[in-house]
Amino acid sequence: MSMKQIMVIAVDDSAPSMYALEWTLDHFFTPFGSLQPFQLIAVHARPVPISVIQLAGPATAEIIPMMEIDLKKAAGRITDKVKELCKKKSVNEVNVEVMEGDPRDVLCEAVDKHHATILVLGSHGYGIVKRAVLGSVSDYCAHHAHCSVMIVKKPKNKE
Repeated sequence: MSMKQIMVIAVDDSAPSMYALEWTLDHFFTPFGSLQPFQLIAVHARPVPISVIQLAGPATAEIIPMMEIDLKKAAGRITDKVKELCKKKSVNEVNVEVMEGDPRDVLCEAVDKHHATILVLGSHGYGIVKRAVLGSVSDYCAHHAHCSVMIVKKPKNKE
């Protein structure tokens, strides 16, 4: 059993998420070679089909199985992408977990389940209005996760 501290990183198909993963690997894993200080667990919160379509009616029963297949394929693509990027950065030990549900709850549950020391999230950089409407996963996790939370922001392009 590894005595390394656990780092949980949130992953999805977004550019900010992949940037956060790459930044984290470059700063916390690659420089340490085989003496990497953390065990990395990448967590993808897969939406529940009904929450994606938000509708009820006769067509729902036919749509859900198709949505389920699409969501599973997307989760598979994300898992492959994460493993590929880790391998490219010489990080051969990464666990990728796909959990169904709201990202806020999924990430906080993953932190508790793994007794994580740190949770890493990418910042989508939503403005005040969008954040108020959608709610910010990072804001929620910063207040509710039982560990330190690091939010990785992609620098603004200097023109």
